[in-house]
Amino acid sequence: MTVGDIGQLMREGIFQVFLLCAPVLGAAVIIGLIVAIFQAITSIQEQTLTFLPKLLTILLMLALLGGWMFGVMRTYTINLLEQIPAMG
Repeated sequence: MTVGDIGQLMREGIFQVFLLCAPVLGAAVIIGLIVAIFQAITSIQEQTLTFLPKLLTILLMLALLGGWMFGVMRTYTINLLEQIPAMG
C-alpha cells in the first residue's frame, strides 16, 4: 500500500462525511436563517428561540434521509472492506 492509496482512502472518507452531513446541516442553516429573519423583524432577541426549530429540523431530516445515509455508508464500508486483501 502506497502513500497515494492512503491519500485516496482519506479523500474518499472525507467526501463521504461531507456527502452525509451536507443535507442535514444545510436544512439547519436554512431554518436558522428563517428564524433569525423572524427575530429581526419582530425584535425578539431570545437566543434560545432558534434551538427547537433547528433540533426538529435535524431530527426530521435524519428520519427522512436515514435510509439513504445508511445505504451510502453501507456501500462505502463494503468497498473499503473489499480492499483489505489488496492492502496486505
